[in-house]
Amino acid sequence: MKASGVPRGVWVLGFVSLLADISSEMIHSLLPLYLTVSLGASALVVGLIEGAAEATALIVRVFSGAISDRMRGRKLLTAIGYGLGAASKPLFALATGPGLAFTARFIDRFGKGVRGAPRDALIADLTPKDVRGAAYGLRQTLDTIGAFLGPLIAMGLMLAWNDNFRAVFWVAVIPAALSFVLVLVAVKDPKNIAAAQGEGPRFDRRMLKRLGKAFWIVAVAGAALTLARFSEAFLILRAENLGVPIAYTPLVLVGMGLVFSLTAYPVGRLADRMSRTTLLATGIAVLVLADIVLAMAGGIALLALGVALWGLHMGLTQGLLSTMVAETAPADLRGTAFGVFNLACGIAMLAASAIAGALWQFVGPAATFWAGAALAAASFTLTRFARW
Repeated sequence: MKASGVPRGVWVLGFVSLLADISSEMIHSLLPLYLTVSLGASALVVGLIEGAAEATALIVRVFSGAISDRMRGRKLLTAIGYGLGAASKPLFALATGPGLAFTARFIDRFGKGVRGAPRDALIADLTPKDVRGAAYGLRQTLDTIGAFLGPLIAMGLMLAWNDNFRAVFWVAVIPAALSFVLVLVAVKDPKNIAAAQGEGPRFDRRMLKRLGKAFWIVAVAGAALTLARFSEAFLILRAENLGVPIAYTPLVLVGMGLVFSLTAYPVGRLADRMSRTTLLATGIAVLVLADIVLAMAGGIALLALGVALWGLHMGLTQGLLSTMVAETAPADLRGTAFGVFNLACGIAMLAASAIAGALWQFVGPAATFWAGAALAAASFTLTRFARW
């Protein structure tokens, strides 16, 4: 089955991502308020937990990507990653303090790290070069549909069950388990990869040099952008700060995810036909504008506009960066390339979320977004003047 030249395997991986994201975002959309309202954690603690968790996911990818290149197979690690994500979900419902919530978040993001680079490399393995942008855009679109369905389901259940966080977290176990089963039964490594003889490349200095200058420029650009874009947990906290009732705060991620999902695939198609650096710079400029709007927001209207711009930024940049990594890395090092790329982004994410949490707690919510705008503007300058 193909649509617009995108192979069936990419569609399957997209639906796996959709189910996993429904589960993760049901929890993620409520977790900041669960930590602060129910468990008594501060905004700084939320920032540190989110930064450490997301950084873990990104850093682990460097090892899983290299291992998938060495094994000449992607499915096993992809399945293990989704299995860890499913196993973490009951721990959120059982948490009575920030410690177990952090453990659950760590396991969940560790699983995301294990599966991320092998899955992204598998998409490149499965897809012809001339539709690769569309393939990453499609996978990102299906992933993001799950990312806004999850908060929407969470909001409905919170309203129906009188703000019962734990009950919602138990329901989130179901789509996570289904995503794991779908990987096991419907995902296969390409025949040419599976039939390859011997071990793949070793992770060493020579291999890192083989990745090439173009790849390293993409990695630096991605890290700079990640430093400017902290965790979406702060969008949820901003909504609550502006007076949005707890049960309705998941609408922040619903709105962001809706815009993200509507733009990711068209941008992927555009990336196959026009300058990718121009698209990337446009996406960064939109992030600057989103941060400014959210910093100045005093009510629901500007909050909604800022969230929509944030989603547009994500749609313009996330699938595009994956395409750029796949295009600039050697075919036999794609897993490693995605891993190294996300290692750089992981370090930046940890710093970004810690800085955002500290600014929020000690200066104020607006300061967090003004700092994000300044860093995004610096990233825009780097992108425009870098020698690609």
